[in-house]
Amino acid sequence: MQRRVAWSSSCGRRQGESVIRRTSRFRFVYEAATLATCFGLLTVAGIVGAQQPASPRHIGILLVLWSPESKDAQAFRQGLLDAGYVEGRDVVIEWRSAAGDYERVPQLVADLVQRKVDVIVVDTTPAAQVAKRATSTIPIVMALVADPVGSGLVANLAHPGGNVPGLSVMLAELSTKRLQLLQETIPRLTRVAVLWNPATRWHPRVIEDLKAVAPSLSMELSFVGVRTPEEIGPAFSAVSRARAEALYIIPDAFFFTHRRTLLNLVSKARLPAIYWERDLADEGGLMSYGSNNSEIMRRSAGYVDKILKGAKPSDLPIEQPTKFEFVVNLKTADALGVTIPQSVLLRADEVIR
Repeated sequence: MQRRVAWSSSCGRRQGESVIRRTSRFRFVYEAATLATCFGLLTVAGIVGAQQPASPRHIGILLVLWSPESKDAQAFRQGLLDAGYVEGRDVVIEWRSAAGDYERVPQLVADLVQRKVDVIVVDTTPAAQVAKRATSTIPIVMALVADPVGSGLVANLAHPGGNVPGLSVMLAELSTKRLQLLQETIPRLTRVAVLWNPATRWHPRVIEDLKAVAPSLSMELSFVGVRTPEEIGPAFSAVSRARAEALYIIPDAFFFTHRRTLLNLVSKARLPAIYWERDLADEGGLMSYGSNNSEIMRRSAGYVDKILKGAKPSDLPIEQPTKFEFVVNLKTADALGVTIPQSVLLRADEVIR
């Protein structure tokens, strides 16, 4: 009887161990299957996540001076590419062009604001002023603004504040340099007519700078104001009455927009003239000295990059040009009967023959 009990206990023990082993194997298989299922779900989620990137950021580009196809505008696109952005994947560019018509600017700005773009890039002072009035929340990157402080866009260059960072092309600061280049090109020059736009806020500052440097160059300056296209023709009559020997045009987006008319009238008047934008020298002007606009547009993409990565526009200081171009058009010099000194030609970055 005792052996039977012992035997039965032993058998029960063996049966119990067998049940435990089967239960353990079942639990192991169940847990392994559960882990495999979870891993599979995570893998699928990862693939789905990789196939669905974040939505691209939208950049509004408001051009007044150029078309989106111009080399200067395309330099901005190259700047984005250099910063690692791929159009369509990372960013979408909303191009808007006023084609030189400033009356269209408010409508184009309103459209970009309504579309809630992440940042707006502008190429002129008037466009920047309109955009600043239209929004205080969307960052506005200035690309080719002549005098951000004098134009009332920023408080100062180091700490601009507000939502309008970007670059200054130093047009006001370079004004006396252009007058000096004109004098070096035509050493006997004494009477110079200066074309300016009374509607541009920072032009009076340039006039004072030119008046201050003129005596040291033995120059007599006469100033002729032009606000509208209709005033361009009569302005040249005033230049003729002043018996001007050369023409100096204070940089202005209005003058650039109507450059063909200006260049034709300058040519008819047979006046040597210096400009701020190399496009005018390329198109027949005697010479130009100013910033490299393609470089400026490329660098403005760097501001967009910083803003999209979280930088506060108010903390981004205003930068200035690092490259300047001095271009001389010898074809125009020959037509005018002007002999460009060799010392001037040697300083030119490009000579058009």
